[in-house]
Parts: sequence; C-alpha cells; structure tokens
Amino acid sequence: MALGVLLSAIGAIAGAMLADTEDGSQWMWLHWACKPLATSLVFALAWRVREPISARYRAWVLGGLGLALAGDVLLMLPQDLFVEGLVAFLFAHLCFLVALTGDTRFGAKPVALLICLAYAALCMWSLWPTLPEELHAPIVVYTGVLAAMGGQAVGRAWHHALARDALANPAWLAGAGSILFMLSDTLLAWNRFRISLPWAALWILGSYFGALWLLARSVMRASPEDAGLA
Repeated sequence: MALGVLLSAIGAIAGAMLADTEDGSQWMWLHWACKPLATSLVFALAWRVREPISARYRAWVLGGLGLALAGDVLLMLPQDLFVEGLVAFLFAHLCFLVALTGDTRFGAKPVALLICLAYAALCMWSLWPTLPEELHAPIVVYTGVLAAMGGQAVGRAWHHALARDALANPAWLAGAGSILFMLSDTLLAWNRFRISLPWAALWILGSYFGALWLLARSVMRASPEDAGLA
C-alpha cells in the first residue's frame, strides 16, 4: 500500500512537471491518472487500519480524505472549477478539525492557534494585491479554516507530548501533516496568484501528498506492522 502511494504520487508529480514543459501537454494524462489514485490509496490506507485511535477520529479523517479526493478531481476538470475545488477542500479541513477536537478541546494551546492564524494573515496580506476580487471572500474563509485546523493539530500534538500518553505519536503525525498542508496551499497560492515558482509541482504536490499521508498515518494507534499495514 505504501509503495502504491509513493509510485502514484511520483507519477502525479512527474506528469505535472512534464506537462509544464514546452510541448509537454501530452503528459497531462499521467497527472490526471495518478493524482486521484494517490489520494484514493491514502484513503484506503486509513480505512484499513485495524486499531485506530478511535472510530470517531478515523471516520472524520476519512471524510476529510474523501473530500480532498473530490477537490483533486474538481481542480483537474477542464472547466475552471477553482472555487468548487476550494469548497471541497474547505469541508475537508472542517472534517479534519472535527477529528482533532475529539480528544483535545479546540484552542487548548492558544499560542499554537494564534501562530497559525498570524501566519495565515501574513499570507493573505502578501497575496491580497494580486488576488482576483471575486476570490477575496472564498479565500479568506478557506484560509481561516485551514489555519484553525493547523493550529488545533499543532496544539493537540503539544498537549499529548506534554502528557506523554499513547496519543503523543499519532498527534505528532497529524500536527506535521497539518503544517505540510498549510505549506502546500501557501505554495499553490503564490504560484497561482503571485509569481511562478521553479519546480512548482514538485514542492506543491510533494508537500500535499506528505500531508495526506501523515494525516492517514495519524489514525493508527499501533505500529504499522501491528495495525496490519506492513
């Protein structure tokens, strides 16, 4: 399963990078085939966990991964469905946020939440002059939800690390995944609205798939071998 995720993620990144070259449009099929495949395999990875940290947590993470898959498809369609894809990912982050509040109350570590919100505000400030006016409201809402999810994930990891309990490692994985999600979306926004980044597909998709992988792994209570995912 892990090898399948890795290979499909590499295919998605390679397809996007090759398609971005001169006369490389014939490679776009590779990206279209491999990106939803990689997300689907990550979904299956979380689904197959035999000993999740809780049924509730897994259900909400699966909801988030499923909505991320929907967002992947919407953003790849030939029509310009950027807002629709943004909405799918907005609800994905809401699912992740609900999952992360199951064992740690929202804002349990206010410093983590404030840092993520401040980072989001800084990103919005830097992008605002080049954002299309019709996207101002959707992107502000999306960025706020993403920052809240990231702050909750980091705060939860902090909380369980201090407690040194059984959820410390899964919470760390979710926290790292949330940070990668914020990084991926920051790079995506800069590449789309601010300046063309070199090797953009590598950095954006690499951090995106890393985020999904870590969030899926955070479902596991036991080691991968004990959870049946070896």
